[in-house]
Formats: sequence, C-alpha cells, structure tokens
Amino acid sequence: MPKPLNGLKVVEMAGIGPGPHAGMMLSDMGAEVVRVVRPSVPPEEYSATSFTLRGRRVVLADLKDDEQLASVKRLIGAADVVVEGFRPGVMERLGLGPDVCLADNPRLVFARMTGWGQTGPYATVAGHDINYISLTGALHAIGTAEQPLPPLNLVGDFGGGSMFLMTGILAALLERERSGRGQVVDEAMGAGVSVLAQSLLELRTTGFWTDDRHDNLLDGAAPFYRTYRCSDGRFMAVGAIEPQFYKLLLEGLEISPEQLPPQNDRAHWPETSEQFAAVFASQPRDHWEMVFEGTDACVSPVLTFAEAPDHPHVSARGSLTRDDGWTIAGVAPRLSSSDLLATPSGGVEALASVVEDWES
Repeated sequence: MPKPLNGLKVVEMAGIGPGPHAGMMLSDMGAEVVRVVRPSVPPEEYSATSFTLRGRRVVLADLKDDEQLASVKRLIGAADVVVEGFRPGVMERLGLGPDVCLADNPRLVFARMTGWGQTGPYATVAGHDINYISLTGALHAIGTAEQPLPPLNLVGDFGGGSMFLMTGILAALLERERSGRGQVVDEAMGAGVSVLAQSLLELRTTGFWTDDRHDNLLDGAAPFYRTYRCSDGRFMAVGAIEPQFYKLLLEGLEISPEQLPPQNDRAHWPETSEQFAAVFASQPRDHWEMVFEGTDACVSPVLTFAEAPDHPHVSARGSLTRDDGWTIAGVAPRLSSSDLLATPSGGVEALASVVEDWES
C-alpha cells in the first residue's frame, strides 16, 4: 500500500537533533530521503543500526570539494525539500543558500531548523535545547519548587523543533500545489515552544497560573495531577482533574470525600497530597496498577524506557518494539490510506549515482 509522501524527494543535510528527527518522520511517511554526510563524521552517525536515521539513502560529500559540492547542488536541484540545521549563513557561504537553490529549483521547499531562528540578536549564537527554552518561560515553569529542571530535550528539539518544522514543510508543500512555487521554512525551537505554551500564557494572564513552580494545576502542586512513590520505590501517575475522575481516584484509594477538603481548595492541596502519598506508599506499584486498571480514574504506572515496550497497550499498538536489543519507536501518526511500517536504513551510496538516479 502506498505511503502518503511516496515520490517526494528530500535532501537532509546531516546534523543532530530535530533535523534528523524530521527526516525520520518524512521517511516513515514515504518520502525518499537522501542524507548528505561529511566524510569526517563517525560512521555510527549514519549507521543502519540508528533507527532515528531509518529509511535514508546516505551519501558522503566533502562540501569543501568543488566537484562534490556541485553534485550536492544538483541533488538539491532535483529535490522537493531540503532540510538543514546549520547556523544561519552556513548554507549561503557554501553557495547552497535558499536564494541560489530556489533560483535553480523554484518548486523547492527549503526548510531551516535552528534554535534561535534566522534573524535576531542571538541568530548566530551557539546553544542547545535547554538554552532555547530558557528564554520562553517554559523552562522556568518546569521542575521542583526550588529550581527549574531540563525536560530532557523533548520540549525544544522535538516539541518546538522537528514537529513545527514538519508542519511548515507540509504546509509549504500544500501551498505549492496551488502556486507551483516553493518557499523557505524558518523554524526556531524557541518560537515553537512559545506556541506550545500558548494555553498556559492565557491561564497566566487570567490569573489561573503563577510564575511560581509547584504552585499550579499542571506542575505537580495539585494532589490530583502529580506522581506518587509506591512502597517498592516505583511511581504512579495521577491525572484526575475532572470531578468524575477525581471521585474514582478516591474510590481506588479508599478515601471518603468527607475526609478531604474540596478538590480545588488550593490552600489545602499540600495536606491532601500528603494523604494521597501515604496511601500510595503503603502498597507496591503492581497493586495500584491492578486497582486502577480499566478505570477512568486517570491513574497509570510510570514506566521506564526498559518497561514501556512490554505494556499491553503500547505493545498492541506497536508504539514501541524491540529488535535485537534495540527499542524502536513505531510510526506516528497512523494514516488509514497507507502501510506505515518503518523502512530500515541502507548503507552508504555513491553520491554521483544518487544524483544520476534523481535527475533521471
């Protein structure tokens, strides 16, 4: 069964983080992605066992060599999309900037992924996920009451980065169907994170969110939206926000509503949390999984990466699978019109042969 992006040709200029993550998703949906890698890059960064790099054709290209640079330019000239995550100005200095590439290939979607964006005072300054989200307010809101904590690199690199880059690419491709012309997609992780945070910004403006960590509905202050340690040291996650779900939570914990203050009485959240914590700590996680299994209490186990593939729902959906010791994420989103099985990576191919293949 065909995939939705079958026939789409994508050049991915090798990098780390959100660029290759977007390349993975484009490949999962059927695009033919050629990853251009510098010869100095260690082989493990384009190995067939890297499942983030799945589905790619890989070519090695020394962009300081005029002949190889010209071949990459020809490859881009035959492409629908180019994805690059260099600092602003790097592609221009190579002679592969959007003005040059779009002049040669007016239908090209030139997708640029950075932390700070192509313009602004910080555009050329180095940074990582933690830095990009620190200027948005999001990092300040995440962590303990005492200090902010980095939410891995999921919020900036992937939430505010590759997901918004994908949105921009697909929107530009759709617009190209109407106009016949490509365009530049300028995605900055910080800008994407700010969009992710819009609902929280509104809550803050209306007085329902404060700038104090561990003081709000969704940051661990509410006793019905946080995690609890069990007697075996493992954790359960509780998200019983709505009254009907909160009622089921209390039933599972065998706590009478009459023993507690009203659910949304913020002044008493600390003491309610202490009561819940004492009950959860009285039994191992397996016990609480059985108690809440199949209920609408919005209570679930906090699984490790090692445990997650074995959960019945995760396994049934194929969201995570194991292969020869590797844990592999499935394809998302699912589309009813196509077989969305992930395609393994191949080996390194000759640059000239890939260019000839695309141009033919």
